[in-house]
Order: sequence, then C-alpha cells, then structure tokens
Amino acid sequence: MMLLDALQATLRAPWLDGIMVPITLLGNLGAVWLVLGVVLACLPKQRRVGVAVIVAVVAAGVIGKLIIGEVVMRPRPCDVNPSMHLLIARPFGSSFPSGHTAAACAAVAVLVAERMPRGLTIPCAVLAVLIAVSRLYLYVHYPTDVLAGAVLGIAVGVGTAKLIDAL
Repeated sequence: MMLLDALQATLRAPWLDGIMVPITLLGNLGAVWLVLGVVLACLPKQRRVGVAVIVAVVAAGVIGKLIIGEVVMRPRPCDVNPSMHLLIARPFGSSFPSGHTAAACAAVAVLVAERMPRGLTIPCAVLAVLIAVSRLYLYVHYPTDVLAGAVLGIAVGVGTAKLIDAL
C-alpha cells in the first residue's frame, strides 16, 4: 500500500490523468486485444495467430477473474483506502490478479511466440506495459496483482500459441 500511496503522491498529475484513463479503458474486457485478434484472424496468412490471440485473451480472463479472482477475493486498494479519489468507476470483482494485465500479456506473448513482426509486437508490448502501469496509477490494483496478471498472461499466451501450433 505504501508503494501505491507514494506513486499517487509523486506522479499523480492532471496531464497524466488524461493519458492513463484512456489507456486503461483500452484494456477493459480485453477489448483492444480482442480487436487485434479479430483483425489478424481476418488476414489469411495470420488467421492462426489471430485465433490464438483471441483464445489466449479469453482464457486469461476466465482463469484470472472467474477462477483465481473468485478464490482469492482480494479487496482493491481503493476499497482498503476509500479516501483516494478514483478517476474511473470502481472495477467489478476482486483485485487479484489484474485482468487488464493478464489479457495484455497473453496477447503480446502470442505475438512474440509466433514471431510476429517487431513493427506489431513492440507497440503492442509498450501498450501492454502502459495498461499495467495505469492499473497502479489509477489505484485499482496492487503491484502483486499486476505481476500475477503478467505471469498468468504470459503463461496462457505461450501455452495457447504452442497449442495452436500443434493443431
């Protein structure tokens, strides 16, 4: 909690609020990653990669939120310290793991595992990191939530890519 409070005290600024809110909204329900998967799936040479991205994002969401999140039921930082002003509506569900981060890392892990061009992979990885950081900045996740989401997403993404390649 001290790290999050220190982050709020040192980095919180109106100009950064205007960047972090839209970035986090891109990650809602894995939307940006699902759109990426659909676009790739519509390209004949990238169809398998697109399907893998969609499967990985959905699987990371199911495992993270519907299984792990329901078992752990960790309260969010904004629930523990309600005096902190939220810039977004309080997200549903528990804090652990970060679903935004899991979805982002699952999609990027598929892209990396499938050796997609750097011109696609690097911007997606940068966006994934920004989404993960936004969850801390917006006071809706602890650092361990984001770390667990990243580990989960990478594992699911790599596993999904291997499974799709094996078919």
